Amino acid sequence: MSWWADPAFSDVLAGGYLGLLVLLWGGLFLGVPVWGRSWRLSRQTDLPAQTPWLSICIPARNEAENIGQCIAAALAARWPLLEVILVDDRSTDGTADVALKAAGGDERLRIIPGTEPRPGWAGKNWACARAAGEARGELLLFIDADVCIDPDAPIALVTTLQEERLGLLSIFGTWDVQGFWERAVIPAVGWLIRGAVDLDRINDPGRSEAFANGQLILVRREEYEQIGGHEAVRDQILDDVRLAEAFKRHGGRIGMRLGEWVFRVRLYRSLSEIIAGYSKNLYEGMGRQPVIGLGAILFILVGTLVPFLGLAAGVLARAGLGWGMPKTVWLVSLALICLLQLGFRYRIDRRDGRSGWDAWTHPLANTVLIWILFRSVFFVQTKWKGRTFVDGRAS
Repeated sequence: MSWWADPAFSDVLAGGYLGLLVLLWGGLFLGVPVWGRSWRLSRQTDLPAQTPWLSICIPARNEAENIGQCIAAALAARWPLLEVILVDDRSTDGTADVALKAAGGDERLRIIPGTEPRPGWAGKNWACARAAGEARGELLLFIDADVCIDPDAPIALVTTLQEERLGLLSIFGTWDVQGFWERAVIPAVGWLIRGAVDLDRINDPGRSEAFANGQLILVRREEYEQIGGHEAVRDQILDDVRLAEAFKRHGGRIGMRLGEWVFRVRLYRSLSEIIAGYSKNLYEGMGRQPVIGLGAILFILVGTLVPFLGLAAGVLARAGLGWGMPKTVWLVSLALICLLQLGFRYRIDRRDGRSGWDAWTHPLANTVLIWILFRSVFFVQTKWKGRTFVDGRAS
């Protein structure tokens, strides 16, 4: 009999696999409360000694559902010298009209009609560059049209930028998840991204690693222009990360913070939007490295879904069919792994301010995540908001 057919060898393989997953998910479960704890952005209510002009720059393309709340929140920000610049990227859904209504005649809002991007430019990057060109502020705060900032956000952001002499500061905020698929999938994908970000390295000026969250990025105008502004990342679908990399390459200091209170963002409203939205840039965020992309798919399949499938099949085999396999210790180990996964999901939901009851969707969410990763890795061409990207770049 061959050694790989020996039952003892099978026990070693199964025990090693199950033991490794227990350690992995146990570590993730215990690590949720401490992840990024030293990089939280505290709320501040006192204006700093220096309050330069702040320009909030918002690119928007067909964002009528979101733009009203975004504009109202931006204009409610506590900052003495403030303007809000909306670049309406040739929307066809009345985005500009909704924005004007939300402003209620507030003259601090300026709406810039969008134009066709120059060849080689991604639409959002072109709109951001136009907003920066129209802005008068020494500080530029780029936010997405689905973002609602807290009134105290500018105070904490600018104070941190000034005190730490940063050129760029970005934040992880809070997802506003309402529908079933939003609650199930967005936290799973979002925490896959967050978990891969080493905040200690990002915030270390001596390290080359860089990251930014495009939902909210504050920059010093002088340093932004020195690196070439958004023109330096004009064709990139992952413009936020590439912008942060450009700052670090030019010797600038960047900061990445956790600030759940700083802003809320309604990313997507349906399963199809979630899949399309994340597919367009998830693989790009992995550096378009096949080993990492395929490794992520394999890890989620083997490390997340197989234990649930194995537990269900094992219970059916023993309780339903009367089989003697799998062994009880294996079933107990699989059950423990599944419970640790559900506990991990419960803890990240609670950390983000949600009830935690959506933890039961964890296997379903990871099934969708595998499909998103597959699409992101193997579908070279992606469309988003009517524009085409090939290999992560504007076509």
